[in-house]
Amino acid sequence: MLKKILVIDDEPDLLLLVSCSLDNRGYEIFGGGDGREALALAPRLMPDLMILDVNLPRLNGDEVARIFKNDEKMKHIPVVLISSVTEGLKEKAERSGADAYLSKPFELEEFVGLVKKFCEPARP
Repeated sequence: MLKKILVIDDEPDLLLLVSCSLDNRGYEIFGGGDGREALALAPRLMPDLMILDVNLPRLNGDEVARIFKNDEKMKHIPVVLISSVTEGLKEKAERSGADAYLSKPFELEEFVGLVKKFCEPARP
């Protein structure tokens, strides 16, 4: 069974790039473009990893992470925050309970390495 990753980012090009890269490495990818979508999708999917952009419409990614990290059913799911605004990113990750953070733009292999840290693929 493929590991499920939920990627929420309001930049369609980045969402497509990340989704294709992870799909090609043996992950099942689900995507969305805003924080409320993350709140709706994650409890149904129960992903193995969530990747959330901090600056999302309707509800910021760090707020979404905080909600999930305070939910008994969801708190075990690793969350990675990503953002092009690097100032305060570490603090937002710490306050939200996120497991890691990554600044945009990032090298694809650095991103994939971070994903592998939390979620090994089901196939080589």
